[in-house]
Amino acid sequence: MDPYPTPPGSSRGDRPQPVAGVRPEILASWQRSQSLGINREGAALPVESDLDPDSRLIRAAAPVLDRLRERFSGVPVTVALADSRANIVDRRGDPAGLELMDAASLVPGANVDERFMGTSSVSMVLSTRAPFVVVGHEHFLHGLKELTCMAAPVRDPVGGTVRGAVNLSVPRVLADPGMALVLREATERIGERLLELSTARELELMRAFHRARERGGGHTELDLGSGELYRFGGPAPHLASQEQLMLLERAVELISSAGEAFAEVPLAGSRVAVLRRRELHHGDAEGAAVEVSFEDTRGAGAPGPATATAPDGRHVPLLGRPTVTAGANAPGATAQPHTAGPADAWLLLVGEPGVGRLAAEARGRLSLLNEAGVRLGTTLDMRRTAEELAEIAVPRFADLVVVDLVECVLAGEEPPPGPPRPDVALRRVAAWAGEDSRDTPAGGVDEPAGYPAGTPQARCLETGQPVTDSVLTAALSGAPADRAHPVDLLGEGVHSYLGAPLSARGSLLGLAGFYRRGRTKPYEQDDLKLAGELAARAAISVDNARHYRREHQASLTLQRSLLPHALPRLSAAELASRYLPADARAGVGGDWFDAIPLSGMRVALVVGDVPGNGLQAAATMGRLRTAVRTLAGMDLLPEEVLAHLDDLVSRTPDESADEQDPATGTTCLYAVYDPVTCRCTAARAGHPPPAVLTPGGEARLIDLPSGPPLGLGGIQPYESATVDLPAGSLLAMYTDGLLKENRGYGDTDARTGQLLASLSRGGPTLEDICDRVADTLLPGSPHDDVALLLARAHGLSEDRMATWELPSDPSVVARARALTRTQLADWGMSELDFNTGLVVSELVTNAVRYGGRGPVGLRLLRDDSLICEVSDRSNTSPRIRRAAMTEEGGRGLFLVAQFTSSWGARYMPQGKTVWAEQMLRPERPAPKTDEQALLAMFDDPG
Repeated sequence: MDPYPTPPGSSRGDRPQPVAGVRPEILASWQRSQSLGINREGAALPVESDLDPDSRLIRAAAPVLDRLRERFSGVPVTVALADSRANIVDRRGDPAGLELMDAASLVPGANVDERFMGTSSVSMVLSTRAPFVVVGHEHFLHGLKELTCMAAPVRDPVGGTVRGAVNLSVPRVLADPGMALVLREATERIGERLLELSTARELELMRAFHRARERGGGHTELDLGSGELYRFGGPAPHLASQEQLMLLERAVELISSAGEAFAEVPLAGSRVAVLRRRELHHGDAEGAAVEVSFEDTRGAGAPGPATATAPDGRHVPLLGRPTVTAGANAPGATAQPHTAGPADAWLLLVGEPGVGRLAAEARGRLSLLNEAGVRLGTTLDMRRTAEELAEIAVPRFADLVVVDLVECVLAGEEPPPGPPRPDVALRRVAAWAGEDSRDTPAGGVDEPAGYPAGTPQARCLETGQPVTDSVLTAALSGAPADRAHPVDLLGEGVHSYLGAPLSARGSLLGLAGFYRRGRTKPYEQDDLKLAGELAARAAISVDNARHYRREHQASLTLQRSLLPHALPRLSAAELASRYLPADARAGVGGDWFDAIPLSGMRVALVVGDVPGNGLQAAATMGRLRTAVRTLAGMDLLPEEVLAHLDDLVSRTPDESADEQDPATGTTCLYAVYDPVTCRCTAARAGHPPPAVLTPGGEARLIDLPSGPPLGLGGIQPYESATVDLPAGSLLAMYTDGLLKENRGYGDTDARTGQLLASLSRGGPTLEDICDRVADTLLPGSPHDDVALLLARAHGLSEDRMATWELPSDPSVVARARALTRTQLADWGMSELDFNTGLVVSELVTNAVRYGGRGPVGLRLLRDDSLICEVSDRSNTSPRIRRAAMTEEGGRGLFLVAQFTSSWGARYMPQGKTVWAEQMLRPERPAPKTDEQALLAMFDDPG
């Protein structure tokens, strides 16, 4: 409530309005006032002539206003009291101040709402429901610019309803911040007096009720000390605590109801409590009393209260003496005598309808919070949580709810700590106005949202506290004229708004906006607390969903980064794959697939499944995939690859600790396909066997020896099997998630049959077959991660390979060069004569010299590259070494590495094969060989 300083030079006249030192909410009010066409020189204020001079508000405020005026005696101060509709109902002050108010038409009955006089302290208070100060130059009317006006709301202590506002006007040169504090104390005292008057009214109602019962020969009384109900001469029936609470709640509803007079509440033991509402009047105090009687529904002979038959045939209970008729409440009813004597009726509650309404609203707020605790955050989805908040609040708390979230929060990122920046990026994620608006498009949903400074939404974001306001629809939307806003669903006019920030762990996540149509029921102090609690609960759910989204996205990103981004293009096979992550509840798993090019145009195909879900499974999968690629590069046999993996998983980080590798239980299928021989060698570790579709159309599973999952390999060794795959065969490798149904395996044989049938009926391309398999076996979201790898085998034609077997003799080196030269000429590749001849010479020489006894195999393969392979019967490993200047040998493999793109060795059950590859169409020409540089590399060190 600190007043803002007046900028120098501000004065009356037609000069432009000063902007320096003016708050955004004042500027926003000016814009609304201009749009309403209010005359700044003198507004035409409507005057209410039918004011009640003896209203509760005036009676409560009169002595307080007198003391407030006396406190500022000698200062030209005027004090005005306005009701909740902004009508001036009382005013006090020095004659000069009152004359100034008369000149500005601020007379008793005048309405000072923003709609009629523009920006004023009273209108800002009744709009924002909070204290407000308007400094002289901030007034919209020129005639008020010499005044500083400060106003504070008058709240009813029962429910916090704003009953009116007290305005204190003083020349701006005499304004002091202490005046605002004195004004706050005065409005609080008026609120206390309102409570005193309400209490006195209820006491009078209680006395009136007892006097009426005495005159009518009443026979019941209420023990005010214990709160128990008693009948004269005996106790009331025993009631459990829960039953007493039910009766009191129903009594509150009856008191606050305008037309309901009777109610029945079922109780334990086949009993029914019958409640009746009696109207009470005492002076200007109006209220109601609720009596209760009990009847037993088990037997017709049990005594009960007197009843009357209504025109519709219902039996209406009569409470009190049996001579009372139902004429007032059931027209046309005929009374039936009560054979058991006077009815046993007990007084339950006495109160005013307004107080009963407040009690019912309080219970409704508690019920709303309980429902929010059950319904909010049922899913780990931020948008759905925002929708749940809107659906809970409409229609019991609002007619429209709009939820905006910070853009970075929607992306799962960490929101910036502290108060938000003015330009914070918001996105509207939910707008709900009840079932009637389900098919009505709500403007701006799923679009960026922003609110200019001065709007109630901007104030809520800036302060981080719930804010309420009542302004025009255009001001509530805060959007440009060309952009739709959900508040348009409420229609044109003035509506009530309540904004509550969605904050969690010190960070702003978004904004929840609650709208009520019109101004008949503005948001009050209790509503601010309720909205803050609802927003806080929703914010926790949104933040939990954000954390889950971030971790789930991190797991998925990690897993996808560890999976191959694109399958290699190979001559050996055409490849296609699918990775289908599990549903949100199961999280990200550890399934993976891979295709690894090997020497000799072969390819290694891998599919694996790490147990568990989440980051741990994804990280373990990445570790195993890296290990598989490393082992595959060593050209090991499939069973040897699995054995090495099993050994890797079996080792714990600390041999002395009782720990188990997270990869324990991983299943893996490893297969190597050779397009030269059209044969596939595969081994599996607890994994489902692959399926094959032959060119003839037969789909079957490949019979492979079953090895244990990784980490359990000590049970039995891994074995591989070799099968023929004619060119055009389709090989399908998959994880067990493809065969699972409803989080279990179900009928595995049946689902395997569906898989084989899907392969047979697939489209012409592998992508079509992948879609067919996924649609057939996984019509919805999978309950476990699924990896699927398809490979259509290709064969290398005989005209693209050449094979020779040579004796192990040094003289065959020249022959090998000649055979190579002739074959290259036949293939039209004579430009590779020199390099290939050098490679063949070195490799055949090494095979003859170190390969032991037996023939030497020479093979040339032509594809996108030229591959030269030399085989012998030795298992010794070739390696490059530095040869001394005095040594005659030791430079062969070095020269091979210089004149080829890659080289290596792979081992067979008997012997090894050393290979070297040359690219046919290099992307850039190879640099010319510098003989001196080559020779320098073999100089003796030092």
